[in-house]
Order: sequence, then structure tokens, then C-alpha cells
Amino acid sequence: MDGSGARTAAYGLVPTDTAEEVRTRGAGVSTQVAVLPVGSFEQHGPFLPLATDTLVACAVAREIAAAYPVHLLPPVTVSCSHEHAGWPGTVSISSVTLHAVVRDIADSLRRSGVDALVVVNGHGGNYVLGNVVQESSARGERMALFPAVEDWETALLRAGVVTSPLTDMHAGEIETSILLHAHPEMVRPGYESADFVADDRRHLLTLGMSGYTGSGVIGRPSLGSAEKGRELLASLTESFGAYFSLLTKLTSRDGSA
Repeated sequence: MDGSGARTAAYGLVPTDTAEEVRTRGAGVSTQVAVLPVGSFEQHGPFLPLATDTLVACAVAREIAAAYPVHLLPPVTVSCSHEHAGWPGTVSISSVTLHAVVRDIADSLRRSGVDALVVVNGHGGNYVLGNVVQESSARGERMALFPAVEDWETALLRAGVVTSPLTDMHAGEIETSILLHAHPEMVRPGYESADFVADDRRHLLTLGMSGYTGSGVIGRPSLGSAEKGRELLASLTESFGAYFSLLTKLTSRDGSA
């Protein structure tokens, strides 16, 4: 499958397709699938940009669009980053608003003939996205949330990521690696000596990130590398195949193809 028609600009954030290119790419596909990157605008320590989660989500979505005939959407760049409140630059919207935005996008897509939506989530604090997908699926709509925990586990193993998902919580080995590969010009000096571990975060929802880290980092960014980032994206792209197959073969509740 070749989705090479999905071209992006502005650091891979904004698709540049025309309406005709989207129409051509969807021709002959029984179920068209759209991919929506959802990131955030929150602190990522002193060496990664506020837009890190958006850049990560877009990097994953861009690789997917290069491998599968999907309709690549521009990202949602501000989401639920309330745990990062207090750090300069962080901006959040409510979970109710994010829920409504994704639902409205899905409704709009269906009106234009795009039957399925995959939400590519780049921010762990967007818990509500799981509810959006569950509720939509219960209504017989075609929606999925990517990547799942299992997809990340496979990717971490393939890439040789040393840090566990528990320890590598924020601005650590995973995010630093992906940006070193996809956007090396966005990584500032200092990640090599910024490691900080705080595995017991049971009160995170109450205290926020500031209750556990002064730098904004929880993880081991010093272990990041461009090679690991490349392998992480390659593995996630392969994992997406199962989602694409499911959504294109799934029969809606009313019996339509």
C-alpha cells in the first residue's frame, strides 16, 4: 500500500494535499480511513520544545501516511496538559472540549465520505481519548486509538530502548529519540545530563508534575538516539497495519460494507 500522496510541510505538521489528491487517493477504497494526530503544548524540560507531543504524534502519523492510503489530517496541538500547570508556556483545554473536538471532526469526516478515524495520540494525559473511541464504537462508528500499550512495547523492544515505560514518563529516552531522528534541529543541548527518575508517582493527578520533578523531566533522555527514534517509528508503522485492516474490513452495525 502506498500513501505517498500525503505530503506535509512546516515540520510535518500541516498536510498540503489538495481536495483532488485526497479524492484520488480514496478512489476504489471501500472504507476511507483518516488519521488525526493529537499532541499537546506543554513543558518538556529545558531541551525539548513545548510542541514535543505534537511533533511525535505527527511523526508517527506521517510515517503511517507514507505506508497506507489514509487521509492525513492536521494535528490537534493543544490538549489536556493540566498536570503541567505552572510551567511557562504550557496551555491546556478541558477534557470535555477535547472530547467534543474529536467527535466533531469524526462527524465532519463521515459527512464527506470518510468512514473511519484513527486518533494518533502523542500525550499520555489525554485519557479522554479512550472514552471517545469507546463511545463511538458503541454507536457503531469506526474509530480507533493508536498506539496501544502493546504497540509501544513492541516498538521499545525493536528499538533497543533501555528505560522502562514506567521510568520513561516525560522528556525521556523515547521522546528524545524520536525528535533526534525526526527533528534533530529542535533538540537543545542538555539532554545528555538531564536524567531524573521518579517511579513512584501515585499522587500525580493530585500534585501534578511539579510534585515529582523540578526540571520537568522524568526519564533518561541521555540514552536517546536518532537510530532508536527511527526504529520506534518503523515499528509503530508496522503495527498500524492491524488497525488499518480492522477498520477497512469492519462491518458497521447497520450491515453496510
